[in-house]
Amino acid sequence: MASPEAKSHAPNICITEEWSEAAESIAFGSAASPPPITLVCGPKNSGKTTFSRHLVNVLLQRYKKVAFLDTDVGQTEFTPPGILSLCIIDKPIPDLTILCMKTPERCFFFGDTSSNRDPRKYLKCISALYNYYREELRKLKGSKNTIIELPLVVNTPGWVKGTGYEVLVKMINYVSPTHVVKIRIPAENKNLPAGAFWLEGGCSHSSLLEIKSVRYDTLNRSILLQKSAALLRDLKVMAYFRQCFPSSSNLTRNKDLARALAALPPYEVPISSVQIRHLYCQVPTTEVFYSLNASIVGLGVSSEESPDLPLCVGLGIVRGIDLFKGLLYVITPVPPRILERVDILLQGFIQIPQGFLQAQGCISPYMATNVLPIC
Repeated sequence: MASPEAKSHAPNICITEEWSEAAESIAFGSAASPPPITLVCGPKNSGKTTFSRHLVNVLLQRYKKVAFLDTDVGQTEFTPPGILSLCIIDKPIPDLTILCMKTPERCFFFGDTSSNRDPRKYLKCISALYNYYREELRKLKGSKNTIIELPLVVNTPGWVKGTGYEVLVKMINYVSPTHVVKIRIPAENKNLPAGAFWLEGGCSHSSLLEIKSVRYDTLNRSILLQKSAALLRDLKVMAYFRQCFPSSSNLTRNKDLARALAALPPYEVPISSVQIRHLYCQVPTTEVFYSLNASIVGLGVSSEESPDLPLCVGLGIVRGIDLFKGLLYVITPVPPRILERVDILLQGFIQIPQGFLQAQGCISPYMATNVLPIC
């Protein structure tokens, strides 16, 4: 049975008895079973992220670490938007509502906030991350050569109709989780089909747990104030680039952060040392640098095993371009020792927050080329 800490949560978040029982049955179901692989699904604003965080906290009472596969590129959990990631969590998440940034164990830059633009690539990234978990992370060597077994929590997007439904079905069949948690909201027409919807025939090897969303009252009204998806994405981008500064920096207001970033000396990147890839469009050669300037890019590292699927080590803002010197100027919180491996810049559709562009109350400070090099 879980300890009382499992039911602690932030204000305005109600962990119902149904949710607690579901999480505890997954974490403590059988001592002889291998670590559970749990996939959480449901429509938008049903509470998938909240339940996933709560489940991680409960799993940490039995396991030393928990792997977290985030497949929701629009509302990411521990990374900026546009990234598919696999993280390892070793400490309970104290607040189920606040933004929380973590460095992934492995991730890919998808470059969009929905799988709709390229479902095939989206599923390929998820398959690669899941394979990495199975081959490298499920059983880790701890101190004194002890084996640490890692359960896995898979958080999924809220797009559960049309192409989104087809992608979800393929994802579940590939991962083949031990548990599928399906969250339902009062609007039945927005829910996933009843039962093991992902099966075309035969028996399911997954335990299905259907639970109700806790975001609605008895009159089917939302009990939580929902921020817009675009605003949440901007907040996560801001939280990511706040890591460019020490945690002790007094950058509590977004305006202060924007000004600090605009004044931050960027890294010099020789144009000849990187390949530039536009993920979802073709850009004329003469327009490449115009499109790249003042944009967010994925910092990629090429892989011989999968040339068309480079690993991602983080994001950067192209601060300026000096064609005469052959240099790009990039702002990023990624440390230099990791930046040395970057040989690809990936441009998708992840936008710089408007608050950053208006930092000086005039033309964007990210469009200039008269920047300071790193000494």
